[in-house]
Amino acid sequence: MSIKSVFAKIYAHIEKRNIDRWASKPVETQQKVFIKLIKDAQNTSFGFDHHFRDIKNYDDFKKQVPIRDYEDLRPYIERVVAGEKDVLWKGKPLYFAKTSGTTSGTKYIPISNESMPYHIQAAKQALLMYIAETGKADFVNGKMIFLQGSPILEVKNGVKTGRLSGIVAHFVPSYLQKNRMPSWETNCIEDWETKVNAIVDETINEDMSVISGIPPWVQMYFEKLAEKSGKNVGTLFKNFNLFVYGGVNFEPYRQKFENLIGRKVDSIELFPASEGFFAFQDSQKEKGMLLLLNSGIFYEFIPSNEFFNENPTRISIADVKLGVNYVLILNTNAGLWGYNIGDTVMFTSLKPYRVIVSGRIKHYISAFGEHVIAKEVEYALKDTVENTEISVNEFTVAPQVTPKEGLPYHEWFIEFENEPKDMIAFVKKLHQKMQEQNVYYFDLTEGKVLQPLKVRKVVKGGFQNYMKSIGKLGGQNKVPRLSNDRKIADELEILD
Repeated sequence: MSIKSVFAKIYAHIEKRNIDRWASKPVETQQKVFIKLIKDAQNTSFGFDHHFRDIKNYDDFKKQVPIRDYEDLRPYIERVVAGEKDVLWKGKPLYFAKTSGTTSGTKYIPISNESMPYHIQAAKQALLMYIAETGKADFVNGKMIFLQGSPILEVKNGVKTGRLSGIVAHFVPSYLQKNRMPSWETNCIEDWETKVNAIVDETINEDMSVISGIPPWVQMYFEKLAEKSGKNVGTLFKNFNLFVYGGVNFEPYRQKFENLIGRKVDSIELFPASEGFFAFQDSQKEKGMLLLLNSGIFYEFIPSNEFFNENPTRISIADVKLGVNYVLILNTNAGLWGYNIGDTVMFTSLKPYRVIVSGRIKHYISAFGEHVIAKEVEYALKDTVENTEISVNEFTVAPQVTPKEGLPYHEWFIEFENEPKDMIAFVKKLHQKMQEQNVYYFDLTEGKVLQPLKVRKVVKGGFQNYMKSIGKLGGQNKVPRLSNDRKIADELEILD
């Protein structure tokens, strides 16, 4: 055993004791976070507008601060982006994380001096908790790869701006730099396919021990490794035994990964976002991820079946229950208040508080990390048929994760009233409009992780027959514009 792995084990047990300390006092820990957030933001524009000086407890807070999503908070964020100080949080942000917008353009998520360390700390703690539980620390001697966005940042009104993964790349600890791959130059390559090929060239002869990234992107890397070497990944990297992932559900990819690797490897799930790092898998034995209650975020929860009610139940960590689907609401030390991130979670444990990501409060597709929402597919189709004779009765979109051949893709089921005369041109234009609507979809298709979308024609009356078959024909029932599975798609295929 190397000196490095010995020290990693010692450090891991120290860190575990620190985590256990706050995890054993969850309500008290969140109360301290709440008090500090309110105090630190009292003199901001948002704090004045919402009477933070008069807030003494959580009930007061709920009366003053409504639930908002990005579009609701946009007037404040636009002032921050324009360079104004002390708007949502004290001073100016340290960074803006760029992400896909929900209704128009790009979202700019502020990251503050106070919040940035938690983005870095959580990933480190996930690895340390793994070492503390399993005793496996030899991986620290090998090479580690983090498949991420380019670290090249823009500057917007004095604030550095880029994808979160690219921002995080600037904060890799010095003790990991020698082990970290790919090289900085390769990491800066914008074109994903070119980048993956360069990563393959750099790593194919290295001793890779930890590989991290969003599953579909890592799968592409594995496939290229196997193609170039003629070996499975496990043979190529004999000491590779730990996969770290986040962003999408790993289960649809697990079997494919095991085939590509040639054996099972341990995995650690993370729950990061531009808005904060919320949870990580702290145990290989227990289900769910440890909710980070001591990371500058005060969490709120709304039962998802009440979310669209006029006055939904709104609770703190003290009142959550097992097995209930909650919409996750954030209050952060970067200035997001009553913020609906759109994710839903369920608690798998209350001692300590562990969660699984159960989905999104709205219909969406994110089988590959693209976060496509209903508005985006609706606008893409609207723009495609505008000023043409094409008309559509109904449509829905589903991911095809495991096609019989070729790359995965989005499959559009469309019932036309008037069909396109040139279907190839129609599909090409629709694909282009989708790329314009969603930057992640653009990245995935241009990067050859997904192939361009495909359209499947549904016979006249097909959607009505589907709704009738499930007992939801008429009334207020609507066909979901998109879904993250193929339940509707499979039914439409049967009825076709």
